[in-house]
Amino acid sequence: MILETISVLATEPAYVGAFVTWFAAPALAAATEPGQFVMLHCSDEGTDPMFARAFSYHRVAAGRFAILYNVVGRGTAWLASRERGDLVRAYGPLGQGYRLPDQAGNLLLVAGGVGAAPLVDLAERAVSAGHQVVALMGARSSAQLLAPSAWPKEVEYVVVTEDGSMGPRGFVTEHLGQYQEWASKIYACGPNAMFASLAEKLRFNGRRQRPEILMEENMPCGWGMCYGCAVFTKHGVRLCCKDGPRFNLFDVY
Repeated sequence: MILETISVLATEPAYVGAFVTWFAAPALAAATEPGQFVMLHCSDEGTDPMFARAFSYHRVAAGRFAILYNVVGRGTAWLASRERGDLVRAYGPLGQGYRLPDQAGNLLLVAGGVGAAPLVDLAERAVSAGHQVVALMGARSSAQLLAPSAWPKEVEYVVVTEDGSMGPRGFVTEHLGQYQEWASKIYACGPNAMFASLAEKLRFNGRRQRPEILMEENMPCGWGMCYGCAVFTKHGVRLCCKDGPRFNLFDVY
């Protein structure tokens, strides 16, 4: 684990209520795995909010990385207001990330809302490794969708909205369609309700795809000391920050 004071490079709107912030962070951008996360202290004094916040690596480049987040409280509002050159205390990379297959295959990435954050980094690495990638993203409306330009150009980007304002109407797990048959491996990130629905859709398809999910739990410490992020799996209690956030879908649901 690396502790680093990192510098804001830019903050840009991603969609309504969400932002992408880039940081100059040579140590924290090195040797990351897709699906890992970084802890950021989102306050000037380090006391309000008291605990650091966990953010997935959204994109990683030489000496810098980006996070994608919704503004939902004081911490994320503080972060979205940072300007170029502002400093943020951080530590990471943390957690067990996604694992790409050794052999090139067909990868289906299923995102629910801001759960798309780590899947963009995964998509970039997968394309570089020679995989075919479909990204299937669900959101409440078109206003909460990532732009197609956020994904590598080689990725087939498919969207679903609950109100039907873009793409088919409904939840993303209702529109797996032919993609679940095409995919040799499935990855997902989103709310727990999406995971439960995804498990019901995939459990009996006979494909043995062993879907990997990235779970979202409250992680005050990020490295297994506070036990605030317990996940109840079929193999016992696991900590999201230390044993995850990557889990096999059917080990949890």
